[in-house]
Amino acid sequence: MAKQKLQEIKDEVAELRTLLREAGLRSTSARIAVLQHLRQVNSPITHADLAEELVPLGFDKATIFRNLADLTEADLVTRTELGDHVWRFEIRDPDDPHQGKHPHFVCVDCGKVTCFSDITFGKATQKRTDEVGQVTEILLKGHCHECKAG
Repeated sequence: MAKQKLQEIKDEVAELRTLLREAGLRSTSARIAVLQHLRQVNSPITHADLAEELVPLGFDKATIFRNLADLTEADLVTRTELGDHVWRFEIRDPDDPHQGKHPHFVCVDCGKVTCFSDITFGKATQKRTDEVGQVTEILLKGHCHECKAG
């Protein structure tokens, strides 16, 4: 069982190394760690959230930030600002026809962010958004189940 898990980790690292090289980036331990962590989370996270996880592993905050910027520039990561002037980052799915653009829901009470990555926009929606310009973000705000119940 441990051997299988080790092989899965090796395979993931090899896949990420290839992904980085194809994007024109050097494959460094910091970039791999950032991508691995972004793959594990289900919603966009801040630099501070990522640093909280990776600094104890020996990566400094500046290196993490520079790598987030490089990965965003290479279109491997999407950067989102959800109305609170804080950038959040999430990994992009290379098979996603919407190029990682999807609505986000933010709880106005606790700040929890939820991705609606399964919502797609058809031709009618695209036509409507083209009338107003280029839509770059769709943000929904409200009260999550936990806060509404509490």
